[in-house]
Amino acid sequence: MSLSGPLKQKRLSNARRNELIDESLAAVGLGEAHTAYPWQLSGGMQQRVAIARAVAYEPQVLLMDEPFAAVDAQTRADLEDLIRDIWHRFQVTTLFVTHDIDEAVYLGQRVLILSSSPTVVRQDLTIDLPDARDQLTTRSSPRFAELRAKVYSQIHRAKTPVEAVMDDPSGSLPVNSGITR
Repeated sequence: MSLSGPLKQKRLSNARRNELIDESLAAVGLGEAHTAYPWQLSGGMQQRVAIARAVAYEPQVLLMDEPFAAVDAQTRADLEDLIRDIWHRFQVTTLFVTHDIDEAVYLGQRVLILSSSPTVVRQDLTIDLPDARDQLTTRSSPRFAELRAKVYSQIHRAKTPVEAVMDDPSGSLPVNSGITR
């Protein structure tokens, strides 16, 4: 697998490129997979390579648009934990787009709920869960359930057009379903 393509555009030395590649592969748990071909990797491993490629470039912002939609539930949970680890390790701002409410609440510090057309931010919800998270403890906590229910209720009530919400002085009308981190 090759992670060096985009790094060549940054005009880094071979030594620095190799250092970034080694570091990013290790960060996603594929430190020993330098010589693997894509067809030799599982779907989850391919997602990890994609994350490693992005991280190796040393971005200021990591944009992820439904990256786990095509993986099984266990792999998805593992990748969610990996994203939180990457975020902590590399201190990169991460914007994560998902339609999965649990995923948005688990991963996020904030959940932005977007309207459909025209797209506007309908709600900016602070996720006040403890920073240290794990799949079992976090998802079974009462606060996780409260936040999940709040996001779900806003999405569920999203049948009112944006214009009606903007005209409603109480701000009590519903929100729609695009969720981002």
